[in-house]
Amino acid sequence: MALQWVFKKYFLKIAHKILRLRKKSTLRGKQGALFTAECLLLDETAQQIVQLNDGLVDHIDVVDNDIALFDTESVISLYNGPTKLEVLTVGLCLEGTGTFNISLREFQLFPGLMVIALPNQIVEQRCFSSDFKAIFFAVSKNLLETLPKISNVLSLFFYLKDYPCFNLTPQEQETVKEYHAFIRKRLKNKEALYRKEVVMGLMQGFFFELCNIFTNHAPANATTMKNKSRKEYIFERFYESLVESYQSERSVKFYADQLCLTPKHLSGVVKEVSGKTVGEWIDELVILEAKALLNSSSMNIQEIADRLNFANQSFFGKYFKHYTGMSPKEYRKSR
Repeated sequence: MALQWVFKKYFLKIAHKILRLRKKSTLRGKQGALFTAECLLLDETAQQIVQLNDGLVDHIDVVDNDIALFDTESVISLYNGPTKLEVLTVGLCLEGTGTFNISLREFQLFPGLMVIALPNQIVEQRCFSSDFKAIFFAVSKNLLETLPKISNVLSLFFYLKDYPCFNLTPQEQETVKEYHAFIRKRLKNKEALYRKEVVMGLMQGFFFELCNIFTNHAPANATTMKNKSRKEYIFERFYESLVESYQSERSVKFYADQLCLTPKHLSGVVKEVSGKTVGEWIDELVILEAKALLNSSSMNIQEIADRLNFANQSFFGKYFKHYTGMSPKEYRKSR
């Protein structure tokens, strides 16, 4: 039985049910193969460990719940629908093209482009060409905070909220591919006594290589920022404030106050720059967050309503159905 089928059709749904029940379950696959799924709850996000009887997990290599390396098939399956994870994800497009969103902002993938999604950002794949091929690293937030000297690396990640994509030089691409291949080889050597320690050391080196890449590309991004108009600057500051506060604040006045503007002025600028009103941005991000939590967390609907600061589950349900055409329960069942 292919791993892709397990992840795409049932992985998240099964994991969520197991997390809610907090017990092991033996499940039967569509083609009769038995496998056992054991899930752990990390932070507020459901982090899953799936163990298949016959060693079928060939596309994803993992160390504990901290480091995972995977390929094209796995990412297309894992990010099926809006997904919010407590991990840093680094991807490099090798072949083909693709379109994806990070917290409502759309980006295009092409060969040589590296993309980095930060912990708690909502990632949604839009489409991939038939020849799309890429490699990916995923690192837990906990690991990022504990690696030696990693604080020097994390300080550069603030760039990634505005500039998550980097068009790498051929030499930079080779560096990323070499680390991916070498780390993955070490991950597969499960009998090695110091396997985890070796991989942790290699990942630390990889992140310092990322620092070099950031340093090479940041000046061009900084120049782009300086050339932005006043209205574009206001919109970006609004977007940053929105990403920070949309779970609890849904009024135009709140965001206008944050920027020392009138609601009318902010609304006009946002509409002119983005083509959408402030209210539309707020509603779209709230719905995206709700979809991500329904799709990739173990939280029940009441907990999601509380997280998004709705007065009660009924009001959240009506709000969600107004924008999606289905109830939260119906949406979760459809995934």
